[in-house]
Amino acid sequence: MQRERIVRQPAFVMLASEFGTATLNEKGSGEFDPSFVITKLGSKANRIVACGLLERLEIRETSNGSTLYQGQLRDPTGLHYFSVGDYNSETMREMCKQWSERTEEGEPILLMMTAKTRWYQTEEGAVYTSLRPEEACEVTRDVYANWLLDACEATMTRMKAYTSSLELEPTMEAYERSDLPSGMKHGLLAARNHYDEVDLEPYNLNLMQALDIAEGRIAAATTPPPVMTLPDGDEPQTNQGDGELRSFILHVVQHFDQGDGVDFNTILKNAAARGYVREQAEAMLDELSDGGEVAEPRFGWFRALAPTDE
Repeated sequence: MQRERIVRQPAFVMLASEFGTATLNEKGSGEFDPSFVITKLGSKANRIVACGLLERLEIRETSNGSTLYQGQLRDPTGLHYFSVGDYNSETMREMCKQWSERTEEGEPILLMMTAKTRWYQTEEGAVYTSLRPEEACEVTRDVYANWLLDACEATMTRMKAYTSSLELEPTMEAYERSDLPSGMKHGLLAARNHYDEVDLEPYNLNLMQALDIAEGRIAAATTPPPVMTLPDGDEPQTNQGDGELRSFILHVVQHFDQGDGVDFNTILKNAAARGYVREQAEAMLDELSDGGEVAEPRFGWFRALAPTDE
């Protein structure tokens, strides 16, 4: 019996904020059917093109003795998580080895990659997305700026299609009769049935940040978040109480604020350097915001408030 020909899926140009918040996966029943991650905006993505600053790349040994590279790629809207293993080409693995050595020395590296999308769920029910690169290369700041423009345009197109889809009955018949982009109809309907109503304001703010960087403030996205130098003998500690974490995060915000506030990634990276897990730091930042001790003048940026500040 002749096997059905496998069609190579198109790659979406996609920002981290869209891909990282997806929790819906779809896979056909056949052995060779592709799997898809469906985002809140209705992108049904088997492959994406991602680009950004290589923030971390670590080598790990798996249980079967093979080598696995795990990394983070940061664009202005968040992080893409990716892994490269024995299933990748020797060329890709060798590049990862070189990039890992260079990032350890503090060298900023801008990467662009075409990657397969992955989705997995923990035993506790938490859902995570990641990427498995097929191809990757270093790019210049100009290429990165152009990619940001393309990614913003693609995101705005998907936002427009998502908004239009809300005016229709949530059935495939209604979607098929509409003028929605033909390649998005299935993903839009699946997203609408799976996700609660999507707030587009964070996407608008992310687009503004990305466009600002693309139009000249590129250094903001090509420099790793700074980390405060610890005094000699002051090693990172774990399991500290909420009081210490509260004081530490306020200190980070005050220390790095140059008038525009401090970005979310800088706060979390400094908290991690002191031994706090990400969930602890995020929860405390929310608590400080709710309590009026820090303000968020623009999405993802925080500044400390004095008791007399409005």
